[in-house]
Amino acid sequence: MTTMTQTAEAARPAIRPRIAAKSGLFLFLGANVAAVTVLFVQAGVSQNVLITIGRLAGMYGALAMAFQLLLVARLPWLDRRLGMDRLTTWHRWTGFTILWTLLAHLVFITMGYAEVTDKGVVDELVEMASTLEGILRALVAFAVILIVGAASAKFARKRLAYETWHFIHLYTYAAVLLAFTHQIALGQSFAGSETAKAYWWTLWLGAGAAVLAGRVVLPLWRNLRHQLRVTAVVSESPDVVSVYMSGKHLDKMPAKAGQFFLWRFLTKDRWWQANPFSLSAAPDGRSLRLTAKALGDSSAGLRNLRVGTRVFAEGPYGAFTTIHQRRPNALLVAGGVGITPIRALLEDIDGHVVVLYRVRSQADAVLLPELNELAKARGASVSVLTGPDQAVGPRGVMLGPANLHMMVPDVHERDVFVCGPPGMTSAVLRSLRELRVPNAQVHAERFSLAA
Repeated sequence: MTTMTQTAEAARPAIRPRIAAKSGLFLFLGANVAAVTVLFVQAGVSQNVLITIGRLAGMYGALAMAFQLLLVARLPWLDRRLGMDRLTTWHRWTGFTILWTLLAHLVFITMGYAEVTDKGVVDELVEMASTLEGILRALVAFAVILIVGAASAKFARKRLAYETWHFIHLYTYAAVLLAFTHQIALGQSFAGSETAKAYWWTLWLGAGAAVLAGRVVLPLWRNLRHQLRVTAVVSESPDVVSVYMSGKHLDKMPAKAGQFFLWRFLTKDRWWQANPFSLSAAPDGRSLRLTAKALGDSSAGLRNLRVGTRVFAEGPYGAFTTIHQRRPNALLVAGGVGITPIRALLEDIDGHVVVLYRVRSQADAVLLPELNELAKARGASVSVLTGPDQAVGPRGVMLGPANLHMMVPDVHERDVFVCGPPGMTSAVLRSLRELRVPNAQVHAERFSLAA
């Protein structure tokens, strides 16, 4: 075991994958901010300050839209290192940036030209929309972005089904196209020089190609290659079911323990539903398995799937994998059905492993026999922590700093992987912060999807 651990440590890159990806992404963004600023200066500023501010805001808004496309492209290199939850968080903040920069562009440009022509702001906006090519398209694009932004607000997101929210978000691509045609028609920096044209065309085509490759070409290619079908449906408990799938060339599928897919089961009443479920067993090159709790109509309907049903799977996604393990040993913390990626990780992770499995009662501990069998074979330890939900809330003590340190005294020397309900996950992360476990050793999985 010592030799294997030393070999694994030697194989790890000197720069952590997450740091490498974040650095690369932000260097890319910084370089493009600098390029846009240079192009803006080269194009010349207007004699009217408001128009100058409006044009600069518009250029930064266009850059933010291109960057947004990169964040939602689901490129494997970024996703494996950063995770879809982190990319989705950045996607959300980038969306707010787009909204405010485009609003500033609209307001300052309109006010600036109204000042130059000595007209009212509303009259100037109406005249520009009716006489200048591309203005009306820009206004439509801005209206679409406002609608998408409203649908993304917390109060609306909680009330919308994922499929409805996703459908609304697809209109963002129409807004991007309209904004780009507006930039071609009226963008001063775009038309200012051949260098500017080459830059913007490269940026937009590159962003579009990333989305096409990550969201369309790669999923289609993988599904044509692997041709997944359901081979078995097993009830793990009254409200938990496992679905087994097989296909072709699964040894070539780049899936790792801890990752998830967006699954579509191609029946007449389910083909349009895409749901994120983790792999509940490490990929073995022959089959895949997901395990899901019946929380809604979609997941509850899994137990009615027939053997032979075709499956369209988008993924694998997620950075909740051993690629981020930095220490020789690990602590795995699971809550409820969050045990699924944890159970898969137990097959794949290096060193000595401690598993803490948080459930309300022993009867809720699904996959426990498998977990115990794996732990026995690996020399790991499994502890099932039972009790009411309040024990993991803001004042909970079961997974509080003192108890966590008592159960795992060397927690500072381990990588910690956490997956479970939001309340439990937040409580554990808070405890780890209080125990001063280095952030680089803490890994949490939250299913959060960008459209």
